[in-house]
Amino acid sequence: MFGRFRIRTDLALEARESFEEDDVKIRGVRIEEEDDEELEIHTTRVMIETENGAKTMGKPVGTYITMEAPNMSAPDEDYHREISQKLAEHLKSLMGEEEKSVLIVGLGNRDVTPDALGPYVVGNICITRHMIREFGAASLGEEQRNPVSGIVPGVMAQTGMETLEIIRGVVKETHPDLIIAVDALAARSTRRLNRTIQITDTGINPGSGVGNHRNGLNKQVLGIPVIAIGVPTVVDAATIVNDTMESLIHALDMEDYAQKYQLIKERIPSHLNTMFVTPKDIDETVKRLSYTISEGLNLALQLA
Repeated sequence: MFGRFRIRTDLALEARESFEEDDVKIRGVRIEEEDDEELEIHTTRVMIETENGAKTMGKPVGTYITMEAPNMSAPDEDYHREISQKLAEHLKSLMGEEEKSVLIVGLGNRDVTPDALGPYVVGNICITRHMIREFGAASLGEEQRNPVSGIVPGVMAQTGMETLEIIRGVVKETHPDLIIAVDALAARSTRRLNRTIQITDTGINPGSGVGNHRNGLNKQVLGIPVIAIGVPTVVDAATIVNDTMESLIHALDMEDYAQKYQLIKERIPSHLNTMFVTPKDIDETVKRLSYTISEGLNLALQLA
């Protein structure tokens, strides 16, 4: 039973590329970039502030952050610690500084390695809600943390239930102030595979990355804010062909990504349209990335 890779949320990169190519300004949309040359981390932040901007970009109003780290797939603990600290900074900017109860949701299928990022992350989170409820905040010693709970809802093939149904029930019973959902994504470029961390405060739509649309996990549906964190762990056949034949596509004078992608998708054999590819070292990579993200979460959930 295979997991369902979720929505592609690399809007920040797409918006940046669009701005670079067209040199246009979209009303209601702001874009900021930050380069850390020492760590080789490039951060793109897109803020959709109006409904007009949302309509133009095809995404809900909110903030979309992409951290690009070309060396993120390398087994360098010190480097990954730096990434975790950067991730924590971005999460705090979306969460705010006030104390809140947080539910961490690990989306995906633990039995399918490329889709196991979310469950692995939850396994490394410092869970505190039960300790605080039972013994008070003083039970954590000098370390002050938000009340944190976690759940791995699995996939429908395993549970027979929609992810939303499970999460909605948990929210109803435990009353968290915020949900942070972690998931594997389908990349829109091979160069982003296992090299980018994508964050948004607009929630996530399970299954959209492979055309298996499910009900969205967002504030409109659940009644509380939902922050989504994702790493692209797979690419589909059309994306691989697109990247490989980029120079030939330029000869067609077709600059728009969606047009290029659709053109290739229509011309490759139909049975390849459902094929997703992942690197051969994905086992080690997913575990390493899960530690990086969980450390970032643990840092962000500490109280100042």
